[in-house]
Amino acid sequence: MIGKKLTTVAIIGGGPGGLGTAIALSELPFLHVTLYEQNPEPREAGAGISLSTNAWKILDLLGASDGVKGGSKSNTHQRNAFTGKILNVSKKPENSAADSRGAIRARRTRLQSALLARVPEGVIQYNKKLVSLENLKEGGVLLQFKDGTEVTVDLVVGADGIRSNVRRILFPDHQLHFTGNTAFRVLVPKSSLAHLPDITHATAWWWGETGHTYFSEVDDESENPDGLFEITVRSYHEPEIPGKTVAWGIPATNERVASRVSEFDQRVKDAIDVVPEGQWREFAGYAGPRLDKITGWDKVVLIGDASHPLSGAFGSGATFAMEDGWILARALERSQLSSHSLPDALEIFEQIRSPYYARMYKHLDEAGKSIQAIKKESKDFDEFLKAKIEHFLYGDKDFIYKNDIAKVWNDYGTAENSDKHVD
Repeated sequence: MIGKKLTTVAIIGGGPGGLGTAIALSELPFLHVTLYEQNPEPREAGAGISLSTNAWKILDLLGASDGVKGGSKSNTHQRNAFTGKILNVSKKPENSAADSRGAIRARRTRLQSALLARVPEGVIQYNKKLVSLENLKEGGVLLQFKDGTEVTVDLVVGADGIRSNVRRILFPDHQLHFTGNTAFRVLVPKSSLAHLPDITHATAWWWGETGHTYFSEVDDESENPDGLFEITVRSYHEPEIPGKTVAWGIPATNERVASRVSEFDQRVKDAIDVVPEGQWREFAGYAGPRLDKITGWDKVVLIGDASHPLSGAFGSGATFAMEDGWILARALERSQLSSHSLPDALEIFEQIRSPYYARMYKHLDEAGKSIQAIKKESKDFDEFLKAKIEHFLYGDKDFIYKNDIAKVWNDYGTAENSDKHVD
């Protein structure tokens, strides 16, 4: 029962989801929280990260929003990658009704640093790669790490990303598959691209048939007028090579990246050529089917990409994971205050978050079918792109980007109390 003694919690993974969960859970006095990170020091893979209203809501709750700055996405262009033709311009007001901070693109390391600053001292242990979990009959979970460390805890939080070891152990029949989608990412000084027309003046997507290129500032101009600029080249139909090590942040040559945009507009190719050799990092896309349950053994819970392996489909995975951690804290808090059991807390978490992820999978399934239909009906590539942009990028996803996680929790409590009153 929660409340009779300190409940021990092991968080596996030190990305934004794990850090956010550590912050939220560490505020509860009846928990003893330890975060285990496999890297020997804080490290964040990738380049930029998009933050919208949903991100600001959860960062405010975690006390970390003031530390996150980035480039505004208020002026976003959609282009034909072959001709450079502008197909859509989205000029969003800097101060929206939902949140005055608007949508930004920030360095991933900036988000990580803001969260790290909020994690209590002594909570994180580095160089701890999880090897196995064992469901103990007498209670708890036994964790074994590569360095030989063993620990038994009451609750395990799998925050270890899309290639989650916790998920693999908990649900061994669940399999990921390579999507064929690979991203090549880099950050370069904005000044190195200043001589190129139409590259640095706006956030922009340059759409091709077998891939696209994304350009965006990741620094706030008021802080750093000559900050860093992100370039991401995404290829849709990469071959899977059996036995090849999964590409996740591994170096990629300039030639390899340039070959993916060889037919694109010269401005895109010139931007790729600016990048110094050895700077590109490659990230292979993996995804998996929806999990019917995101908790198990009545003492293990999956959050973020570990719970919904969607290969970054909505570009908001870090926010989802932080939301998960905060809801988990609220569920544990409610169970402790009402003297309910740990399984009851996990069931609350399941009831709130699992349907949310199911809605995302449904959205992707419907969008995929619609895009195929649009492709068949379109007269030319520009017409197809315009329809794709309107339907897929600017379709109704307010349930994601304007999600207010505190309201979600309050609504759950209101509904639960109403049900009890009816009974």
